[in-house]
Amino acid sequence: MMRFPLALSAAAFVAGLSPALRAQVPATTPAAPSLQPTGTAAVSLPLDRVVAVVGEVVITQSNLQERLIQKRQEGVPLPSDTVAFRAFLAGIANELVDEELLIQKAKELKIEVPDADVTSTVDKQYKEVRKKFGSDAEFRAVLSKAGYGTPEEYRKFIGDGIRRSETITRTIRKLKEEGKMTQANVTDAEVAEAFERNKGSMPRREAAVTWRQIIITPKPSPAAKEFARVKAESLLAELKSGAEFEKLAKRESMDPGSKDNGGDLGWNRRGRMVPAFDRWMFALTPGVLSPVVETPFGFHIIRVDRAQPAEVKARHILISPKVDSLDVARARLEADSVVAALKAGAPFDSLAKKHHDFPSGEETTLLTPFPRSQLPPAYQVAFGDRKAKDIVEFPIAGNTNVPSKFVVAQLASVDVGGEMTLGEVKERFRSRLAEEGGVKRLMDTLRKATYVSVHKDALLIAPPPAAPAATP
Repeated sequence: MMRFPLALSAAAFVAGLSPALRAQVPATTPAAPSLQPTGTAAVSLPLDRVVAVVGEVVITQSNLQERLIQKRQEGVPLPSDTVAFRAFLAGIANELVDEELLIQKAKELKIEVPDADVTSTVDKQYKEVRKKFGSDAEFRAVLSKAGYGTPEEYRKFIGDGIRRSETITRTIRKLKEEGKMTQANVTDAEVAEAFERNKGSMPRREAAVTWRQIIITPKPSPAAKEFARVKAESLLAELKSGAEFEKLAKRESMDPGSKDNGGDLGWNRRGRMVPAFDRWMFALTPGVLSPVVETPFGFHIIRVDRAQPAEVKARHILISPKVDSLDVARARLEADSVVAALKAGAPFDSLAKKHHDFPSGEETTLLTPFPRSQLPPAYQVAFGDRKAKDIVEFPIAGNTNVPSKFVVAQLASVDVGGEMTLGEVKERFRSRLAEEGGVKRLMDTLRKATYVSVHKDALLIAPPPAAPAATP
C-alpha cells in the first residue's frame, strides 16, 4: 500500500560524511512528522510501474513517489520545467538504486543492526509524533488516512527506516575500514569550479573579532578575609557538633551554583577545580569533613560523598569575603593603569602575568574568530565599532556572591563579515569533493558487480503543480 510520508525528514545514511554526500545515497529514516498528508495528491504519479531493477529487487514508482514527497516536505524545490523535472526524477531513481546496492552489500557482509540499537530512537520519534494529538482516536484516524494503518504498524515503519539507515551507515564504515572506499584526488581547478558553482548558496561569513584581555577582579581587604575565615571555622564547628551538611549549605553557602542543592557539586574528575580545592577533594575519605580550605573564591568546607578511582562526588560550603566599594575602586584604578601601560607600549604578556586573574579561568588570548552575535552583552557593547589594535576597558557585573570584574581588552582583528572567499573554504571543498568522489567510485564498483537496469520510460511524466498549503 502506498504511504504518504508524514512530513518525513531524511537523515544522512553516512553519519561520518559531509552533508554534501547525503544526496549521494540518502537514508529513509522518518523523523517527528506533522502528520499532514496535504500535498501528496499534487505529486500524482502512476503507481506500481517498475522504475529500476537492482539484482533481484524491483524499485517501483510508489517508491519514487514516497521519496519525491519526502523531498518536497524537506523543502527541496521541485523543478517546474518538464525536462528539468525528469532529470530530477532520474536523480531520485539513482539515489534509490544506490541505497539498494548498499543494502545488498550489507547482506553480503552480514551486517545487521540489533533491535536494541533501533528501539530507543523509534520510541523517541513515535512520542514526538503522538504528542501532537489530543486523543488516541484522532491519532489513529490521521495515521489511517495517511496510509500507515495502526500505531503499531507506524512504529514498525519508523523502525524499518531507522534500521535501513543504520545498516547503510555501518556498511559504508566497514567498506572504509577495509580500504574499499578511498577518497578521490581533487585538483585545485575542481575545487575552484565547485566553489563558483556553490558560492551563491553559501552562507555569508559572520562578523567576528579576536582579542587579548586582562581580567582584574576586586580583591577583598585582609579584614574581610579574616571575617570570612572565622565564619567558615564556626560552620565547621557546627558540622562537627552534628549539624546536617545539606541544611547548613542551603542556609549559609555563598555558592549560587550548589547552595540550593545542599552544596552538591556532582561528580568531578581531577583537575576541574582550583588546585587547593582539588587536592583536598581527592584526599578526603567519603563522609569525612575537610578543614577550612582557602581558594581564590573564599573559604570552603568540603565533604566527599562517594569516590571512584578517577572521580569523586563532593559537597561544599563556601564563605566568600565581602568586597566593598573601596575594593572595587582599587580594581578600577588597577585596570586604568594597565590601559595606560598598554598604550605606552608595555608588553601585553608581562602585564597579564602581573595583573590577570588567572584563577578566574578566563583566557588572556582569544585569537580564534569569535562571532559578534555570540559575544556576552558587555563585550558586544564595549567592542561596538572599535577597530583592530584598539584598547577598551569595561566592567562586568557579577551576581550577589561573585564580585564585579574589569576587563582590559585589545582587539587583535575585526572582521565585518561578507561573502566567503575561496581561500577560506578551499580545504573544506577539497575534503568534500574527495569524499564525494570516493562515494561515486564505490557506487560505480557496486553497479558493475550487480545487475542494474533503470527504466527511463517510467520517468516520462509531467512535473507536479505546487502543493496546497497545509491545513492548520
